Order: sequence, then C-alpha cells, then structure tokens
Amino acid sequence: MVGTELTQQSKATQKRVEELVALMDTIHGDEEKAVPGVTRFQELYVEIPKEERVFLFQALLARFEVHKGDIEEILRAVLEADEKADPVAWSRLLTGLRRKLESPRLRAFRNFMNSSGGLKFLLDMRADILTLQRRSAADLEPLDEQIAHLFTSWFHQGFLFLNEITQDSPYRTIRFLAQHDMVHPLTNLEDMGHRLGDDRRCFGLYHRAMPEEPVVFIEVALTKGITRSIHDVLTDERVAKARKVKADTAIFYSINNAQNGLAGLGLGKVLVFQVVEALKLSNPEIKNFSTLSPIPGLWTRYLKLILEGEDGAFTLKRKQVGDYFSDRAQQGLLDRVRERTGHRPRDLGQALHSALSDITWIDDPVYLKLLRKPLRELTYHYIANEKNQHGKILNPVANFHLGNGAHISPNDVNFAANRHPRGLESSCGMMANYIYSGGWRLNLERSVRELLPSF
Repeated sequence: MVGTELTQQSKATQKRVEELVALMDTIHGDEEKAVPGVTRFQELYVEIPKEERVFLFQALLARFEVHKGDIEEILRAVLEADEKADPVAWSRLLTGLRRKLESPRLRAFRNFMNSSGGLKFLLDMRADILTLQRRSAADLEPLDEQIAHLFTSWFHQGFLFLNEITQDSPYRTIRFLAQHDMVHPLTNLEDMGHRLGDDRRCFGLYHRAMPEEPVVFIEVALTKGITRSIHDVLTDERVAKARKVKADTAIFYSINNAQNGLAGLGLGKVLVFQVVEALKLSNPEIKNFSTLSPIPGLWTRYLKLILEGEDGAFTLKRKQVGDYFSDRAQQGLLDRVRERTGHRPRDLGQALHSALSDITWIDDPVYLKLLRKPLRELTYHYIANEKNQHGKILNPVANFHLGNGAHISPNDVNFAANRHPRGLESSCGMMANYIYSGGWRLNLERSVRELLPSF
C-alpha cells in the first residue's frame, strides 16, 4: 500500500512539503514573486519520491482553500438581496461572490503559466495526481478538477495547432513519437521510418507554450480499401505491396495521448477532426476514413473474468458463453484442449479459458477454425452492449470513436488481426474498424465546439 511507504518516510517528506507550501503561499499571493517561486517549486517538487507526493497534495487541499469566514458576509448579502429590484447590484454581488469563492490554489496554478516550463510541470503533476488516486485511498479529486479546469481554458483553439510529422522532422520529434507510442510500441527507432513513408501520415496537436512536444498524435496509413489487420500496416513486405496501389482510404491505426496529465479532456476529438480536414485538402482522392483499433481489456478485464465466474458487472454471463458456439464447435474445443494439455476441461468455459490463456493458440489451425466466429461475436457484444455504471460504453476505445460519430457492425470486428504477444494477451488478437461515414463530421464538429467554444 502507498500509505505504508509514506509513513516510513514521512519525516524527510514533511520538510519538503513545508517548503513547498510556503512557496505556494508566495506564488498565489504576490504576482511579482510568482515566477521565481514557481521555478523553485518545480525544483523542490521533483526531489520528493513519486509515491510520497500525496503528502504535498493533501497539504494543498487542507491549507489552500476558501474559509467559511471569508464568504459569510457576502453570502448573507446575496441571500438578503432582491435580484429583481436592482439587476446591476445583483450582478455586482454575484461577481464579488465568485471572486471570494475562487480557490487560492487556482490563483497559484494560474501563475504557473507565466513561468518557463510551467505548463509542462502542471501536466506532469496532474499525471501524478491521477496515478496516486488509482493506487491509494487518497481523495485528490478537488485538486485534479481545478487543474483540469485550467487546462480546459488553456487548451482552446487559439493555443492549439496541428503539425504534420515527417521523415524530415527534427530527430527529437521522431524520437519522442517512438517513445510515446503506447498502442503499437516500436522495437527500435528505425521502425519509425516505416510509419513516416510516402503512404503514411503522422500528425501532432501542439500547444503554443510547448511547441516541441505534441500533446496528442495520430498515425495514419493510406490504403486501398479498409485494412483489417495491423500486420498489413506494419509488416515490411505488406507495406511495400500496399504502396504500389492507389489509396482511397485513411486508416487511423494509432492515437496516443502524449501527456498523461491531459487524460479525459477530449483533445483526441479535436485531433481526429483536424486531421480529417487536413487529409481531405492534401489527398482529395481519400474518400473513406476508418480506424484499425485495439480492443484493450477484452481478455484481461472482461472475457477472462467472465470465464472465471466473476461476471456480476457484465451483461454477458459465464453460462451464456456457450450460446456463441455450435454444438460441434463446443465439442471440438473440449477435445483440442484435452489434446494440448492432457487434461479434459469440465465445461466449455474452462476449455475456453485454458485455450486463450496460452497465446500460442494463435499458431494452432484447429483453434483458429473453432474460435473465429465465436470470438468475433463475443467481441462485438463487448463493444456494442457492455456499459459501465454511468451508462457509457465499457471499452474506452469504442467509447471514444462511437462518441465521435463513428459506427461499427459485426463485420468490422477482425479476428487474429494483432498476433503480437501484447495484442494476444490484452485482447485475444482482436481488432476493430470504427468507420467514419455519414453524419459523423457534423456530430464530431458539434462535440469539438463543446470542448472548444472558439473553434
């Protein structure tokens, strides 16, 4: 537990926390001293081990907040005022109340933007906050919401710009992409050359305060028709063949948030919209837009749990898995698992769990024949029907693209489309094409305008 580690090192950490709290007081209270204060704050912050930074965050929550006594008088005036009798006086009261309610933390964080590297620092700090919230019992949500609120105002259209990344881009930029591609990690930097070829496009969305690092980037393959396997995009031989045909389709195969501190702010929507517009201008022959997307968690956070009997949170129950297999396929799977393991499974659920737990199933032609249809149908059910407690699509990638106005059908679920170990371990090698067609542009533009009113 994080809490245990914190207790062991609290003395060393407490000293740094007190120094940082004192600096925070200067940063929010004196604009002239804010810039040197921010610089020193950044220097001291990195000296605290990541797992102990929760001490600082808790101190900021406890010691930099609006106090009841600060707002009692104006609250009383607001409650006693007649808003209809004097609209101007009423508006003035509300303006004063808003000013009084502004958190001193918010004023301090706003001053970080006036310091070199301040925006990048806040991005990294929010990433630390999100990580600690996942790994400990600490409730840091008010702190997270305040920084996210600032990002929402700072990352509007006037501060964002799209830039294409090519083989002629600075080495630092190409290396940055190689280090931050979490969807299809590169084995070496030279692989990046395949992703920046003549029939490839790569775009980054940048913030003017951080012009050397994209906040989010996308990799695109220009193909003839919709590509249904990542090996047709990334394998050298297939890529060479694809480059000989006239492309009519743009395949978005890797979208990466390069700044963890921007998680949940929806900048991927902005990127997709702007990239489509850029491609239509530079490549008018491109008529179709589709993704070739991973299905993260299909195995580890969904199907595996269901087969182990932990199906309470899902619409699909363990006893229903057999409905996706014909009687012949069920018997065939039971027999094949017994042949490979030497043990006869007690039922289909155990057989499927045993088969998919060993990623070498992808090299077995018998498994490939038996699992193709059931896995495609189970995957489509996961994408289309499984929702979280808030009613949103459970799979985050599906939620993103379908929320943008894309659509998917059972035929757009691809079997054995990612045979790499990572793809097999996370999603049984399945991938999906989310198709951007019809009225998606209007839906996405409306969504982007909600994020960026000035768009």
